[in-house]
Amino acid sequence: MSSRSLHTPAPDAAALRARLDRAAKAAAAANTDALLVAPGSDLRYLLGQAGGSFERLTTLVIPADGTPALVVPKLEAPGYADVPTDALGVEVLTWVDGDDPYRLVADRLGKPGRIAVSDFTPALHVLSLRAAFGDAEQALAGPIVRELRMRKDAAEIEALRKAGAAIDRVHARMGEWLRAGRTEAEVGADITAAIVEEGHTHADFVIVGSGPNGASPHHDVSERVIERGDVVVIDIGGPVPEGYNSDSTRTYSIGEPRDADVAETYAVLQRAQQAAVDAVRPGASAESIDKAARDVIDAAGFGEYFIHRTGHGIGLDVHEEPYIINGNALPLEEGMAFSVEPGIYQPGRWGARIEDIVLVTGSGVELVNTRPHELVVLDA
Repeated sequence: MSSRSLHTPAPDAAALRARLDRAAKAAAAANTDALLVAPGSDLRYLLGQAGGSFERLTTLVIPADGTPALVVPKLEAPGYADVPTDALGVEVLTWVDGDDPYRLVADRLGKPGRIAVSDFTPALHVLSLRAAFGDAEQALAGPIVRELRMRKDAAEIEALRKAGAAIDRVHARMGEWLRAGRTEAEVGADITAAIVEEGHTHADFVIVGSGPNGASPHHDVSERVIERGDVVVIDIGGPVPEGYNSDSTRTYSIGEPRDADVAETYAVLQRAQQAAVDAVRPGASAESIDKAARDVIDAAGFGEYFIHRTGHGIGLDVHEEPYIINGNALPLEEGMAFSVEPGIYQPGRWGARIEDIVLVTGSGVELVNTRPHELVVLDA
């Protein structure tokens, strides 16, 4: 197996500058005076560095009109040394213990009428900012930032393709570890190591749902011993060095399935997943993709066993906009990326799921994952 570098690529300053500019314009369009972006995936999207969230305030201040500023504790500023702040036109404002960082942010912005705080800002910072800004309306920045992040650029799309190919290589090796007599936890540990071996920085999640555990969509791993005849759901993923995530599910059988209804039920699931993929195109609504899968499963009498949305957006976060769910009338656009993952789960018996990441292209859809969709029967 060839070694693969896990060096984190340097951020493209021009691309990051364009993102900051678009964020400022989006804030203005939303009648918001400033965005306050905490460490996390939004910050990585805008600065190329996710940072860390602690009890000391770090926030990227993006005014609708004016110069962006990174407010950061002086002792944590070295962690942002690789951010090309000069090229980005971002001023760095440091503070030390004993200073009031919330007042520093408030003074920077003057008397804004409305500020938007990134969705995962800790409550201790949200409430302190609220106190510092007085009468300013405080809202979530998610609805503004997600409009930028939902539409992937060429570099992001290439990173998602890289992540998809890496996780496909792990699924291709499943026969090395998945067999009767081993526990889910043992198999999961081997998969975790392989996820890194095949090009991810780490495994973000590993689901090994064997037999009745496969009927729980978010099962993790357990000490259950895998048995001959089990149907096993394997849902795995993680980030590649660029920060973009993989997420792919395939369903396996340890020898021939013990339950007589597996083949017929699984065929329904295959048709549903394919119908949803075939429905993806620019202009189609997010909810129409969900409906395409759900109609097939409902018609076959398994509607009550499909208990989650058909998909979720993916990028710097495993779960992000757009969500492929009934009620989301959002029109799909070129550059959007999301999972298509219907499932059928029969409590106490077995479950199955098929999941691919797809990209909306100018004329239709591109699958990031290319492993076969058939039930994979492994040697027991």
